[in-house]
Amino acid sequence: MHASELLGRNRNRLRSDSLIESMSPHVETTNPDGIDYGWVMQTTFVLTIVVGAPVVAGLSLFFELLTWGQRANFAIRVGAVVWLCIGISVYLYARSQADTSM
Repeated sequence: MHASELLGRNRNRLRSDSLIESMSPHVETTNPDGIDYGWVMQTTFVLTIVVGAPVVAGLSLFFELLTWGQRANFAIRVGAVVWLCIGISVYLYARSQADTSM
């Protein structure tokens, strides 16, 4: 066997090994002590959409919004209040649950 053949085989093996390593999933786990801020952010996001869209739509019935600019401005202002209220509520809930689990 020639040195060039041996070198070629090693190169192919190195390529396939690095390909397998790059394809393997990188899994991270956490074990938060206290408040799980990832859960707080995800729950706030979902609840803001689920609760906020009907609230904005319902409240918009009581206002005269003639242009798209007025509609967008209204949705942003009401959505911000909904997001803030839900975010604070979810955080307080997570904090109360973290206190009881310790």
